[in-house]
Parts: sequence; structure tokens; C-alpha cells
Amino acid sequence: MLSFCTSLERQYEPKDWRLFIDSSKRSLKCVLLHNGNQFASVPLAHLTTLKEKYEAVKYVLEKICYDQHEWLICVDLKMGNFLLGQQSGFTKYPCFLCMWDSRDTAQHYTKKDWPVREELVPCRARNVINNPMVDRDKILFPPLHIKLGLIKQFTKALDKDGGCFTYLCHAFPGLTIEKLKAGIFDGPQIRQLIRDPEFENSMNEVELEAWKAFVLVVKNFLGNNKARNYAELVTNMLTAFRNLGCNMSIKMHYLFSHMDRFPENLGSMSDEQGERFHQDIKEMETRYQGRWDAVMMADYCWTLKRDIPAAENSRGSKKWKFMP
Repeated sequence: MLSFCTSLERQYEPKDWRLFIDSSKRSLKCVLLHNGNQFASVPLAHLTTLKEKYEAVKYVLEKICYDQHEWLICVDLKMGNFLLGQQSGFTKYPCFLCMWDSRDTAQHYTKKDWPVREELVPCRARNVINNPMVDRDKILFPPLHIKLGLIKQFTKALDKDGGCFTYLCHAFPGLTIEKLKAGIFDGPQIRQLIRDPEFENSMNEVELEAWKAFVLVVKNFLGNNKARNYAELVTNMLTAFRNLGCNMSIKMHYLFSHMDRFPENLGSMSDEQGERFHQDIKEMETRYQGRWDAVMMADYCWTLKRDIPAAENSRGSKKWKFMP
């Protein structure tokens, strides 16, 4: 890590970087992302024999010497549970900041302040089964996964016989009806719906109000731009989602009760760059067909260098131009 920053001719500061950890059926990987995304990602670990569980994540943090750097961490909520020693799945108290009762649906949209969770100690704190591996103040809320959670609740609340859900079925013929009913979309698909004017024409009045409020939050809060009235936009969206009949998930709870915990610029501290690394490594794993070693990671690093327009390389082809 120090040699990498030396090559950039700048002093290495851990506070300038954030750690992203993710896993798939094939591997568990860690990557270091620059806050502000001015520099390329730095792969730290790629493990093909460990599964996504508490012991494996703890082993990885020890190998990358996390206790010496203590980077900020931006991961999905499932990985956040591993890092903080919390029980995964649909639990009664899933929030690591307060004692929000996920089953007390009567107070979800009315009670904003819940008792503060003072400690994360196994057998003494609810839903904590292991010792935390990181300080919870180092955990950043993942804007991309919160966005995916919002579109999921919006889709699940739609009338399955209505015009809006029917339009979704025609817009994404490659998705199964089960995924559509569950509201499982990715980032590009959400951007496609935001750009599609015909999608709004398929909605009724309540659905349209909720969708427009969601788009405003995506453009003015969950991205590079943070409007001055972002708190008002989030409140209006949650109200519109309640009118639509959406259940409050843990991701919506973070927006409702812990707005002050979000970074100033979510675009520069997002998990979306980590997901891009996840997809790039997935393509590399497919290309190497199980021969995953240092050569594969070197190939990935070469692709990063090739993405720099000003970088010179010896593999560039010369184009001959003939004057008429």
C-alpha cells in the first residue's frame, strides 16, 4: 500500500481511502477505494477457498492489517452484520445504532427516535453473537444498496394487476416474474426506468407521487449532488411510500431516523465503485476459468492502467493516414 501511494507521488493517508469487501459464490475479495474517486481501486485480497462468514472476514482483516490503518468501510448490510458481529437475516433489532423494532409496524412511520444501542457485546446486546471486528463509527451507509432497497419496496407495493407492474414486465422481459414481484433490480435498470417517460404514464396518481419523490431523492441525495432541502425531499419520499403501502425496511429506517449519519457527498463515498470492481473481477474469473492467481490480478491492474487516457503504453497501434 505504501509503495502504491509512493508511486503516486503523494503521502499516504488512511482517512483518504475506504475499504470495500464483497463476496460471490466463487470468491471473497477486498479492494481499497479512494474517497472522491480520483485514483484507481487498489485490490488487497482475493480468496477463492473462503466463504462469506464471520471467521473468513476476520481472517481477511488480519491479513490486510486493518487494525493498523482503520479505513472507513462501505459494504452492503449483510457484510456489515459480519463486521459488527450481528446476527444476519430478518431479526427484530437489526439496526446497529438504535433498538429499532422491525416488527413494530404500527410505529415505523411515526416514531423517529428509538433507544440508542450503547454497546455491541455478545450475550449482552440483542442480536449480537460475535465480537465486533471494526468500530461501528467506521461503517458508512451504502447509497447504492439503499437505492436498491427503495425500488424494492416500491415494486412490492404495486398492484400486480395494474398498469405500472405490467409495464415493468414488458420493459424487462429477461427478468423472471418472481424477481419482478420481489423488486430485484440493479443500478443500470433503475437508471433506465428514470429516463423512460412512458414508465410514468403507466402509473396511477399515488404511484406517480411515490416514484417522482424517489427520483428526486436519487438525484439530489443518493448521488454526487446534495440539495439544500435534501431532508425535506427524503421526508416527502417516505410519506409518499407510506401512502403507497410500502413496508419500512432497515434501509428506509436509516433514512428516517439516522439522516445525520450519511456522508456529505454520497457519490464520493459510495459503494457503487466497489460493485464495479466486483463485476470486473467476476469477468476476470470467468476469463481465467479457475486459474485464479497473481497473474489474474496483474491483468486486472493492467486494465486499470489502460483506462487512463493520458497513460502511454507500448501496445498502442499506429494508425496510418493517407492524404488524398
